[in-house]
Amino acid sequence: MKKLLLSLAVLASFSLQAQQDFTQVVRSYLNTNRATLGLNAQDFSDIIQANQSWSSSMEINNVYMVQRVEGIEIFNSTSAFAIANNGQVKYAAMSFVPAARAKINTTNPSINAASAISRAAQKYGLGQPVNLEALEERPDGTLVFSDGQISMNEIPVKLVFQPMEDGGLRLAWDLSIFLLDGSHYYSARIDAQTGELIHELDWVVSCSFGTEPHSHAGHSSKEELSMLFPASAAAGGSNQYRVFPAPIESPNHGNDQLVQDPSSSNASPFGWHDTNGSAGAEFTITRGNNVWAQEDRNANNGVGFSPDGGADLNFDFPFNFNTAPVNMQEAAITNLFYWNNLIHDVMYEYGFTEANGNFQENNYGNGGAGSDSVNADAQDGGGTNNATFGTPPDGNNPRMTMFLWSPSGPAGEPLTINGGPLAGQYEGIAAQFGAPLPSTPLTGDLALLEDNNAGESTDANDGCDPITNGGSLNGKIVVIRRGSCEFGTKILAAENQGAIAVIMVNNVGGAPIAMGAGAEGGSVTIPSIMVNQSDGEDIIDLLDGGGNINASLEEAGPYAIDGDVDNGIIVHEYGHGISNRLTGGPGNTGCLSNDEQMGEGWSDYFGLIMTMQPGDQGGDIRGIGTYAIGQPTNGGGIRPAPYSTDFAINDFTYANTNSGVSQPHGIGFVWATMLWDLTWALIDEYGFDADLYNGNGGNNIALQLVMDGLKLQNCSPGFVNGRDAILEADELANGGANRCLIWAVFANRGLGESASQGSAFNRSDQTEAFDLPVECTLGFEDRDSGNGVIIYPNPTRDQINLRSLTNIGDAQVTITDLNGRVVLTSEVDLSTIGTINTSALRAGLYLVQIQSENFTQTTKLIVQ
Repeated sequence: MKKLLLSLAVLASFSLQAQQDFTQVVRSYLNTNRATLGLNAQDFSDIIQANQSWSSSMEINNVYMVQRVEGIEIFNSTSAFAIANNGQVKYAAMSFVPAARAKINTTNPSINAASAISRAAQKYGLGQPVNLEALEERPDGTLVFSDGQISMNEIPVKLVFQPMEDGGLRLAWDLSIFLLDGSHYYSARIDAQTGELIHELDWVVSCSFGTEPHSHAGHSSKEELSMLFPASAAAGGSNQYRVFPAPIESPNHGNDQLVQDPSSSNASPFGWHDTNGSAGAEFTITRGNNVWAQEDRNANNGVGFSPDGGADLNFDFPFNFNTAPVNMQEAAITNLFYWNNLIHDVMYEYGFTEANGNFQENNYGNGGAGSDSVNADAQDGGGTNNATFGTPPDGNNPRMTMFLWSPSGPAGEPLTINGGPLAGQYEGIAAQFGAPLPSTPLTGDLALLEDNNAGESTDANDGCDPITNGGSLNGKIVVIRRGSCEFGTKILAAENQGAIAVIMVNNVGGAPIAMGAGAEGGSVTIPSIMVNQSDGEDIIDLLDGGGNINASLEEAGPYAIDGDVDNGIIVHEYGHGISNRLTGGPGNTGCLSNDEQMGEGWSDYFGLIMTMQPGDQGGDIRGIGTYAIGQPTNGGGIRPAPYSTDFAINDFTYANTNSGVSQPHGIGFVWATMLWDLTWALIDEYGFDADLYNGNGGNNIALQLVMDGLKLQNCSPGFVNGRDAILEADELANGGANRCLIWAVFANRGLGESASQGSAFNRSDQTEAFDLPVECTLGFEDRDSGNGVIIYPNPTRDQINLRSLTNIGDAQVTITDLNGRVVLTSEVDLSTIGTINTSALRAGLYLVQIQSENFTQTTKLIVQ
């Protein structure tokens, strides 16, 4: 308890610091540096402090300032400043608009806030808002309206200036609408003169991971994994959870375990089921201060089922992967609850705290807005093969949506025709909505649906138009042909006519598919399957000719894959919340919307580092989403290449962001590749520490630098901005001890000193470069000629890497001390990146001579 009280006291002192106003400090800094920054005095005469927090790792105040003109904010002008307690500005990452006053069109709106909401609703096809009324006006001028029955949340509206492509600033109404189905959380700018939608963001990030064949493989031992996180194996008792615990990425990567008391006393001082800040749990279900995990099979984003652990908080529910996921809801939701809490607790130690906009209902007096724990929806019926995370500004609940994934492997045989000319068993795939197929046969006569073809459809059996033979469907298993309308719509229509189940006939050749719910599938309560075209047409022909068919349906697999146990995906989605809340401060979650932004990269990176296991190596293959898409643990995943420091596996560099990779996932992949290389370079330097909470290894250092870099970078960052923020984070936190190592890693992937990102709003104008700052080359005189070998890290401890700017091929490397004695020789292939182990060398200065048939270079090397 003494440790807990001390921790809370320290955090409370940071909360007090969060009240400091650095506006005058920033204004003085900008005035001194305005020529360098390209600003005039009016550009910072009307600035406001949006957020400020203390960084214990960098020992500076992270301050976020917003630019205004005549009291109206410029959208996404948030600029980040690192300010010491003595008032010295250590670093500034600017997003202010130069000569802003001359670029505005007006300060007087022609349409009011309510009209702007109506225009946005019209644009998004939501109809006219109902009972729309203003509820309050906040001190910053924001008008808060009722939800108008078009949004899950109340609708805030305020005037801003929207930067345009032509360089102008247009007066606009800034508003947000969270669609009732949760699919989009639009942040929109409506032109205050014309009512036109001139800019939009979607706070819901969607991350489709694909559909590949599924298999289970490669389990790690419990003994190997139990040392990594403070979650002891539990033989019985209270506050325990059966999960796939960290760092196990998925059921393919390890076995489920029963862990006890896994909450962090620092990050979650009252446990995971608290909300009032007093001893004792407020909830015995999977709900607490950091997350509320529940099922959402009907996709209504309402209150769904949450497993109950009872007074002892005993969440020991079995996993069963040989049945439909709905039959292991308790276990899956428990896993989702555990991982959301675990990520919260780990990232708290790296600075994602209350004052920095983390996700908590009760902030325990430590700053920030609160009332924004994660709503985590499991087995959501609103889609398949996907996962999403919606991040509104601080004080508003984010939503994580986890879906089911298409089953894989050969189709099972859930359909049996009982007698007649078609007697036998048939392959089929169960729908991913409605009731699961029963474990005992559901038997009934088949009936062919007929509709009136009154719409666009010309198929009388596809159910896309009003049903004409409803009386014949009551109590029957109804046969429908796949058509142009949604599966959920036609199956619900059949159910409303009394159908007890549905057989959907594919209208194209090949295997049947797993049907998605669409807009109405969440209301379906009967089971359904799809059969292939050939088998289905035989059934339709017999029924259409007046024949009678009696059939049975029962569970037969293959079974959908539950994203709630793919922990890499869970961390990835949560990672969007982290990067969006930290970039530009917690009050602005729209800073990662520019073309070159790296949001998907940070999310991949968090997933990778949270699932590192002892014995991993940098050159290993780390695929993203392998479990969900049915690949083994060494599968390539859903990115353009697996993550690996080995260029033979992943040779992507900065130039690849211009073309050849997707936006935003491919662009993010290149960024995460660099961050992964950086992590392993730091592990090579400082070792790996299994304690992810408080360890001192290179992995801990890397994660801290990445988190601090997010806080330091500007709104709408590009790769160069992100690189420079990490370099500055190392300067502030470590005195620049890793400066040349960091430079070498980024330069190795084309983000060297002279690399250019062009405009961060253009994904096709990047220029890569592999050069290093002169202080990091240590005697390398041929850097500018493009002929030579870069040696890094330098200084080093255990190894050096040699990267040739041209294909030198095989080379002899000789290392001598200052007395001329040869201490190490090695043959290195410099057609790729060569590596030499220097761990046997004593600390000191050495000369490295590189010789090949037509090349000689001598470079100084410092061994620490």
